[in-house]
Amino acid sequence: MKSVEPVKIFVVEDNDWYNRLLVHTLSLNPDYQIQSFFNGKDFLDHLHECPDIVSLDYRLPDMTGTDLLKRIKSDYPNIQVILISEQEDINTVVELLKLGAKDYIIKSNDIRDRLLNTVQNIRQEMGLMKEITKLRKEVQKKYNFKSSIQGESQQMGVVFEMIEKARNTNINVSIYGETGTGKELVAKAIHYNSKRKDKSFVAINVAAFPADLMESELFGHEKGAFTGA
Repeated sequence: MKSVEPVKIFVVEDNDWYNRLLVHTLSLNPDYQIQSFFNGKDFLDHLHECPDIVSLDYRLPDMTGTDLLKRIKSDYPNIQVILISEQEDINTVVELLKLGAKDYIIKSNDIRDRLLNTVQNIRQEMGLMKEITKLRKEVQKKYNFKSSIQGESQQMGVVFEMIEKARNTNINVSIYGETGTGKELVAKAIHYNSKRKDKSFVAINVAAFPADLMESELFGHEKGAFTGA
């Protein structure tokens, strides 16, 4: 049976009662590893331990939640941050979400349910991201051109040299050949062996686009450039 990987959560809350409440609520799930802090400095001293999730009080005795959020996202952008506060100012909420906060929870009677739901949603997203990363690595391995493209002739040697050059540059590449000769295979070999390998590879059937809409579909258009734009 596959074991569940624990989720490391840091609780940063200066109010002793709320700190104990949040820690107790999260500790009910045995898959969560909880560590709590009462001020920003102590929390930052342990930030290098890279928690998966941080429950962060907006008002701390030594610094604001905004400053801490900026620091977290600057040093460890993958850490998910949940802001908790007594404030209901919508402008503050919008600002924090723009800075990268995952959610903003008001200190109210339903704080425990909201916190658990948010953490569970983050956990599910983490699982999906790990699966995507795993699949990307498998695809990248599949399109290692030295193993996916077979051939030892002089002509294939030239193709391999050109793929090698193309994958290490940022230039546009045009691939020509008869149907079935492996143009898309070469394109994927270039993509998945380049610095762009973690980005999406999007194959487009150009013949399916009307000529007068090609530029608009691929590169967009300005509002009002033509009827209905």
